Amino acid sequence: MSKKSLKILVDEMDDGMDEKLEKIGFEAYSVKKLRTEGLNLHTDFSVISYAKENNMILVTRDTENGEACSENNIPCILLDNDEIFKIVLNKLNQF
Repeated sequence: MSKKSLKILVDEMDDGMDEKLEKIGFEAYSVKKLRTEGLNLHTDFSVISYAKENNMILVTRDTENGEACSENNIPCILLDNDEIFKIVLNKLNQF
């Protein structure tokens, strides 16, 4: 699958990541920016539903969102403490 065929929805905690992803060729959207455009994305359910309806991968730090995506077969990248720990451990192993 190419970058252009992936649509990504970045949860509000990581607003700005969408812009970085776009710069390297992904089609990325921000929950926060979509709200300012008038979309009703104020609850976890609304965000997850929007991602599902628009065939998007949700990038979130919200564990409940990650679990809901998993339960409903919605593609999701969960940036929880376990994932952050893996990154830290990987960096430490480089020393």
